[in-house]
Amino acid sequence: MRHYLGYTTTHLSGIQYVCLCHPGSSRTTCLRFEVGGEQVGWVPSKVASILSTFPEVFNPPQGGAITLCQNLDSYGRRSDAVDSVLQSLRREGLLTVLKGWRNEKYEVMPRFCDTPLMCMERSATSLFGVKRYGVHINGYCQGENGELRMWVGRRSMTKQTYPGKLDNLAAGGLAAGIGVKNTLIKECEEEACIPEDIAETARPVSTVSYTYEDEEGVFPESQFVFDLELPPEFKPKIGDGEVQEFYLYSMDKVKELLISDDFKPNCAMVVLDFLIRHSYIQPDTEPYYQEFVAGLHHTL
Repeated sequence: MRHYLGYTTTHLSGIQYVCLCHPGSSRTTCLRFEVGGEQVGWVPSKVASILSTFPEVFNPPQGGAITLCQNLDSYGRRSDAVDSVLQSLRREGLLTVLKGWRNEKYEVMPRFCDTPLMCMERSATSLFGVKRYGVHINGYCQGENGELRMWVGRRSMTKQTYPGKLDNLAAGGLAAGIGVKNTLIKECEEEACIPEDIAETARPVSTVSYTYEDEEGVFPESQFVFDLELPPEFKPKIGDGEVQEFYLYSMDKVKELLISDDFKPNCAMVVLDFLIRHSYIQPDTEPYYQEFVAGLHHTL
């Protein structure tokens, strides 16, 4: 079961607020993960116990924190040492989350604006509660009457997470060394066969941030949100197979779907942000308007 800290699913858009340390949260039992004297994540206590069996890489927990050994004093040394531990744990099968190994690295840093301190296998980031960043694209077009309509994808049934759920037009995580705009262009082409010259017209409009946890760890995430107005005659096509179908919906239909459980939760938040910014949800008619706006930008 996934607990969203600061945001999950009620009312108009299927979203319900919970406090940061609600009864289902393990926050109070997590240890800080510190690298180079900076906190970069939260390590669940059961994971900390396993990491302590690798004393050549991790110091014993002290003062509520787990740290890397002092000789691991550079980006490369830290990355290689932690990767060696993760590869060992993967072979031993001790942590189920590593069965979803992606061979894709994510940068590890206190804030997005900070210099990365190391990188880490994507599937392992939840074990350390490090911040993950991605790009989500709202694809839309204008109908003959000027009303906006939104393109929505349905995730493939073979996806590791949320198979068959509704998704944004395109989305993807920020891999180490790849920028936000390049990720946007890549995901648009791979997932929806959107040409680069169209994808480049997408406008950065917002970020959506939240934290959730499940049996596989802690997931603090922030998504860079883009709006992409598509030509009325353009139709996205299935690309890499991560999406099984695309739909073009009216905004009323989109709001109806947000009330249901059909959307992948973080994609619902991105769509909700779009509806608020384009005034399809207004404070005089939505009593939870302020809470929605605040919850979409939760401090990680």
